[in-house]
Amino acid sequence: MLPRERVLAALGHKATDRVPLDFWAVPETWEKLYAHFQTENAEDILKELGADIRQFQPEYKKPLKALPDGSYFDPMGVHRKKVLNGFCAYEEYASSPLGYVETLADFDGYSWPDIDDFDFTCLPGKIGGAHREYFIKLETGGLFELAWALRGYERFMMDLVEAPEIPHFIMNKITDFYCEYVRRAMRCAGDKYDMVYTYDDIAGQNTLLMSKAMWMEFIRPYHVRLNKVIREEFGKFVMYHSCGAVYDMIPLLTGLPIDVLNPLQPAARGMDFKQMKQNYGTALCFHGGIDIQHLLPHGSRREVEEAVRSVVAILGENGGYILASAHYIQADTPVENILAMYDCARNTPMRGQ
Repeated sequence: MLPRERVLAALGHKATDRVPLDFWAVPETWEKLYAHFQTENAEDILKELGADIRQFQPEYKKPLKALPDGSYFDPMGVHRKKVLNGFCAYEEYASSPLGYVETLADFDGYSWPDIDDFDFTCLPGKIGGAHREYFIKLETGGLFELAWALRGYERFMMDLVEAPEIPHFIMNKITDFYCEYVRRAMRCAGDKYDMVYTYDDIAGQNTLLMSKAMWMEFIRPYHVRLNKVIREEFGKFVMYHSCGAVYDMIPLLTGLPIDVLNPLQPAARGMDFKQMKQNYGTALCFHGGIDIQHLLPHGSRREVEEAVRSVVAILGENGGYILASAHYIQADTPVENILAMYDCARNTPMRGQ
């Protein structure tokens, strides 16, 4: 099967020759793979691993605003700084650009992201003919995550109770932006895209970040609006990402609606893949599932292979599953374990029809 055919069949809960594969990793992991395969071309890596999915984004046309302390503002206005650890660099939040707001009037004069600062006309050329072979996705930003990154997490969560008009105002602005972002991307290259990847982490390792009632009031309406653009205006699949213990939220997430749930964090509380497949496997497809917290950085090759075979047997039965790591593969992961994961996945027989 061609990679695109393989993914489309899986999303249709149909038999495939092998489980479809996707790949995402931090820059340091990419560098290790470049060295291993002796290439400077990302496409070479994806082909070596057997990845079936490709992602293409519009270009930001302006230089990022940098400050003397080395921090900078990203295209969405989030103030970031690089923080080093023993393995890699992370982009953390340096301040809260909307932390000063006390009333809705305080938003006057704030410079919201400008959709015209992004070049969508480059997309047909960037994708080229890749859509004829591969399954192509577009990523949008997280609505809730961007909102609290601008406001400050603690302040945003307090606003949900004390000043609900403020989070609604911010979420509405961000949703307006990403609805137009999707429209412009699809108008330029909609014939080449298959899926739009959306996200918002709504859970931690052990529990949700807010009550279901608060999620229904403050988060759901905006994802519903964005998904209507993706699905009803352009007929594309929706993949939704939330790390953490989201099992109890799956019935609500399917109602957004979404087609694919990512990243299936196996170490989070309650993420029972057997129950997930049994209860939601006909209404939903799954993406991810290979542990990055313990297995990939610290497991043996045999343990990695056992995990791959297990998740393919459970989630891949009768289609409906794309295998990938349960988030970006981190810099402390040995190349050997990455190769073991993808080698095993490409050679594990599928179960079911």
